[in-house]
Amino acid sequence: MRIAEISSPPELRSGHSQDAEPHSHILSQFESSIKQLELLTSTALIPESLSSDLRLNLSQLSQLAPFPNSVNLHIWKLSYRLWNACVDLHNASLTAGRETLEELPKLRQLSADLLYVAVNVVGIPSPSFKCASFFYKTGLVWHDIRKFDLANNCFEKAADLMSKVEIDSEKADNDERKLLLNLNLSRSRTAWEIPDRTLAITLLNRSKKALSRSSENYKVLASQYLMFGKDILAKNEVSGVNEALKLMNEAFELSEKGLRIVKKAEETLALKELRTKTLRFMAAAHLQRDEFENVLKCVRILRDGGGDQHPSLSVLAMKAWLGLARYGEAEKELKGMVVNKGIPEVVWVSAVESYFQAAGVAGAETVKGLFLGLLERCHVSAISALRVVNRLVGDGGGSGGEGSRTRAKVVAELVSDDRVVALFAGEEASKERTTMHSLLWNCAAEHFRSKDFQTSSVLFEKSMLYVPYNIESRVLRAKGFKVLCLCHLGLSQLDQAQEYINEAEKLEPSIACVFLKFKIYLQKNDHTSAISQVEAMSRCLDFTPDFLSLAAHEAIASQSLPVAVASLSNLLNFYSSGKTLPTNEVVVFRTLVTLLTQGPGDASEILKYINRALERVSMIGSDFFFGKGEVGRREMNWFAMNSWNLGLHMAKAKRFGLSAQFFRSASDFYATSIDGEEGEHSVMVCKSLILSVSATLADETQTNKPLLENEVKQAVELSERAGKILQSTPAALWKDDSGDASIDNFIFMYTWSSYDLYARLGDMGQKQLVLIKSFASSKSCNPLHLLQIGLDAAQGPRSNPEVATFTLNTCLSALLASPSPDYQTVAQILRHLIMVSTIFKGDADGEAVLGIYKQAFRIMVGLKEGEYPSEEAKWLSTTAWNRASIPLRLGNIEVAKKWMNMGLELAKKVTSMQAYRSCMEGFVASCEDKSHGCENNESRLVEVT
Repeated sequence: MRIAEISSPPELRSGHSQDAEPHSHILSQFESSIKQLELLTSTALIPESLSSDLRLNLSQLSQLAPFPNSVNLHIWKLSYRLWNACVDLHNASLTAGRETLEELPKLRQLSADLLYVAVNVVGIPSPSFKCASFFYKTGLVWHDIRKFDLANNCFEKAADLMSKVEIDSEKADNDERKLLLNLNLSRSRTAWEIPDRTLAITLLNRSKKALSRSSENYKVLASQYLMFGKDILAKNEVSGVNEALKLMNEAFELSEKGLRIVKKAEETLALKELRTKTLRFMAAAHLQRDEFENVLKCVRILRDGGGDQHPSLSVLAMKAWLGLARYGEAEKELKGMVVNKGIPEVVWVSAVESYFQAAGVAGAETVKGLFLGLLERCHVSAISALRVVNRLVGDGGGSGGEGSRTRAKVVAELVSDDRVVALFAGEEASKERTTMHSLLWNCAAEHFRSKDFQTSSVLFEKSMLYVPYNIESRVLRAKGFKVLCLCHLGLSQLDQAQEYINEAEKLEPSIACVFLKFKIYLQKNDHTSAISQVEAMSRCLDFTPDFLSLAAHEAIASQSLPVAVASLSNLLNFYSSGKTLPTNEVVVFRTLVTLLTQGPGDASEILKYINRALERVSMIGSDFFFGKGEVGRREMNWFAMNSWNLGLHMAKAKRFGLSAQFFRSASDFYATSIDGEEGEHSVMVCKSLILSVSATLADETQTNKPLLENEVKQAVELSERAGKILQSTPAALWKDDSGDASIDNFIFMYTWSSYDLYARLGDMGQKQLVLIKSFASSKSCNPLHLLQIGLDAAQGPRSNPEVATFTLNTCLSALLASPSPDYQTVAQILRHLIMVSTIFKGDADGEAVLGIYKQAFRIMVGLKEGEYPSEEAKWLSTTAWNRASIPLRLGNIEVAKKWMNMGLELAKKVTSMQAYRSCMEGFVASCEDKSHGCENNESRLVEVT
């Protein structure tokens, strides 16, 4: 409000020129600046130096005080003009819609300070009061722009000035009393902001002296008490609740006193509203202190006294009943809120949250029913529905247990209600719809992680209600169908799972859909369909080889070995492409071989992957395939050992063809170098080669299919490789784990196989003999081995008389050198020596054959009856006697006599030939007496085969 200028009396104006002449320059500067300010139309035009120039002038003027009364009057006029100019500029800035600059409060402060210099003027009524009002109003401006220190200084100066003013206690509403009350309240508010809470409350208490009999003053002071109490209560500090209650009690008592002196109806209504408001906040303060009975007392007073139906009362009462664990009364309050249309939606939702937080799972059904009832009563926003569902879900929505399942059931029923779904329809609720979907999805995911697939499937299904049927949501809907498929997989509801994944695939074909169909077929034990899904994976646009590895793990876990093999086999195709894969190639091969070994698969399938691994070794190198260092050696040994064991297994099963190939693979693995180190497994390479060749020959015998020429050459090559290793490897390396030497058996197998192979090649007889002689001279030579070779050389399909003669003679010598010769074997050797000399050498009647008979006779000499096999001895005797028949016919009596005598001598060593011996002796005697007629006699008296 504009303040009128002051007019001075004529006598003062006449003396003005004389008394103020020393200060005229400073005052003229003041007046010039004020005129400049009065001409401005906007605060934006105020020069920045104006306030500082005026402050400097004021400082100079203050040093010249005190002044004559005429000068004081002139100063008052200038102060009022400066104040009015500030008021005009302030009003102009409000009209233009601009905020008041800080320059105006500075100029107002200068106006008040200028008035204070001349406060002791004569001729102006109540100068201290008017000066105090200037400082009070300036302080209000500083307070509004939150310059609390400057505001407090103004209020303190105003308070000092008011202390000099005499206030008429008879007048209840005079200006001085009003200013004093407002000044104390303003000082209190500023002290509260500084903050100086003690001073603020002290000033409030001091204000009670300025109340007089004005109900308006009671209302103003009570409102300030309430405001401070609310401010403390809002900070939610436990220590401040008591203080807040004290302040609110003061406000309540002041409003009660004001009602006792009130005169106007409108003033009565205002005070009652203030008292009601104070009681509500007192109830809230008691609630913070858990003084639930006091809360209910406040609510009862409000309801009974004035019939207050404020929405907060039901909330306060409900929370108090919950605090007393009286859930029935709390539920009644909550149901009453549903009926009360005056209760805002946000208040009702907050009450629901509080109720469910206290009542827990037991209140879930109640909350659902009340919320659906609220839908029938009035329009409810999607945000409120979200808050209720969020509270029902809770922080541990999927933590497991009956409680979480109950909450999930209630949530599912609530969100599937058509009225609730309708709240989220339309584009304007898209944000809330997305939030609801996320809320339900996350709750379902928590139950899924706790293996509660039944609950999670229900919640996932309900979340689909909040996914629009549009192109943009196809991916999200497909995601929902996929996760529902997983839930039903967990429940072993395979048909339902397949329906969901089929729907997902229609919306968004992807590798995930193919993989889930694979899992379904896997659980159905439909291996054919599962393998077809494995093959379909690589055709997906978002395919990565990791899915094949994952499919193999799934198949292994479900004991579906054919499917696992198919997955790993497909995975192997990506290693040759040069891609970097998470699993090492050797691990995939090793897993494949292990699976095929454990399963009922054919050994030829195992061999295929073992040979494929060897191809990869030769292609990329052993260090890249197996790895380096100890890891590489361990992997290589695994493949070599398994190839070896499979070779043995096939040999025992008499599948010699596969056995030969497994041993060949084993030799290649053992020959592989790791970190450039070779020869570490030379013995195993040699053994594998020997067994491979032996198995090849055994397979030929078993299948009766002669080896082809190239197969023979390949076998010879392998055998020669083994021979070189045998010659270069010390015998000590051939010791097995038990300490027994195994080299003897392998040298024999090598010799036998090589001998057999050489026989298939032309002009190799001499090489065979050299081979056998080398074997016979070695420490590994065993008479029985020689016998076996000799018998084969004597009567096998590819006989060699030289080898047969050598091996049988060598074997015979070795046996006879024994302390206890096996005469059964000796007799067998002698028979075959005779047969070789007779059949292959054509020396049926020669000295060589006769020498063998004589050797046999010498062996029998000194033996006990039956020590030498009687049947063999009889065979020697009769065959020797019978050999005389041809010389007799040819008239070669001397030769015939040699054989007859040999047969007779041998017959004497056989007891069972007694009858034959007498006949033989008689024939020999008749030949000697009638030597001229012996050539016409028949000598074949004994027929023995």
